[in-house]
Amino acid sequence: MAAELIRFGVAMDADLLARFDQHLEKRGYATRSEALRDLVRADLAAAHVADGGLAAATLTVVYDHHVRELTEKLTEMQHDLGEHVVSTLHVHLDHDHCLEVIVLRGPSKKLQEAADRILATKGVEHGKLVITAMPSSNHEHTHDDHGHHGHRHE
Repeated sequence: MAAELIRFGVAMDADLLARFDQHLEKRGYATRSEALRDLVRADLAAAHVADGGLAAATLTVVYDHHVRELTEKLTEMQHDLGEHVVSTLHVHLDHDHCLEVIVLRGPSKKLQEAADRILATKGVEHGKLVITAMPSSNHEHTHDDHGHHGHRHE
């Protein structure tokens, strides 16, 4: 069932609107309305995350696997997060470095705190947390709804 669309007017400086239109063209938007809807969704998602709401995230970490017991520490930290770790991907980049992508789900503050701890661990060279609000839904969601079959490393 589609939501009701409501039309409303927006007053905007001519120069700002011209720059917005150029931006929309580069991004491939067909209409200003679609772009505005995306901007509103992004702002609401950011507010949801800032307020500690349920979120999904990826934490990408590059580390030196020769650092004593680092791999074990990272694994233990993920185990401590329990059900908040959905999946991990481990890649050997070169002789000295590994890349790990950790997919997380849960309260945004808990995910941010966990990412901060992991990124501050000795031997972790750099990384980044990308976090977004969990989609809101009026129906019960399971992975099988979309044919996803994620696997979690234990």
